[in-house]
Amino acid sequence: MRAKPPDPKEQAKKAALNALKRARRAAEKSGVELSEWEGEFLTSVAQRVETYGRAFADPEKGARGQALSGNQAIKLKEIARKAKGEKKPMSRGKGFQRRGRPEVEAESDEG
Repeated sequence: MRAKPPDPKEQAKKAALNALKRARRAAEKSGVELSEWEGEFLTSVAQRVETYGRAFADPEKGARGQALSGNQAIKLKEIARKAKGEKKPMSRGKGFQRRGRPEVEAESDEG
């Protein structure tokens, strides 16, 4: 008999719960104080994942079979970085910036 293949939804649920636990443990271990909002975020998301298998209701907010929405995953990464003691939670990039003009050699009218 073959073993039943693992359920992708269960794998996503387990991975999300582990990531939430790791972020909380890292903050406690390093002594980083999470804000009230961040602590509540970790708790509420974990509860929703345990209860419903995912932490968002609108299917347009996340990939099918994922436990966290895109924004929730980004926020979780920011909290994990804060817990590790990294300076900036997440680099947003520089956006659109104007490039300097290349130096053009002046043409001379010598002829």
